[in-house]
Amino acid sequence: MNPKFASAIAGIGLVVVATPVVAHHSFAAEYDTARPIVLKGVVTRIEWTNPHAHFFVETKDDTGSVTNWKLEMASPNVLVQLGWRANSLKVGDDVTVEGSTAKDGSKRANARVITLAGGRRVSAGSSGGDVASP
Repeated sequence: MNPKFASAIAGIGLVVVATPVVAHHSFAAEYDTARPIVLKGVVTRIEWTNPHAHFFVETKDDTGSVTNWKLEMASPNVLVQLGWRANSLKVGDDVTVEGSTAKDGSKRANARVITLAGGRRVSAGSSGGDVASP
């Protein structure tokens, strides 16, 4: 084997091994069911991507202070199986989200049930319990 070719292959192998991999963590590793949350606010952004869809909700507390929350749902494929479409949730929609907060204390949560602007409650396909009650 050509020494330059072997060096190139070894170099590529080192780069592949040294490249960090984004791990897909379990629900229990990131979210705490003992810390449920209900958020009411306006959708500011939607990411319909794998492995999980995310959306962002701007909330206001009693003093008018604004907080932007990142909410995780199931994958787009699972959401479609639950009746979702890419346009089921739109920027500017008023929503209420029931879910579990992140263990790290950040403004992230795993959405369980979302009440859409028209009052319809839909499952977010969460691993932490995702049954929308009527």
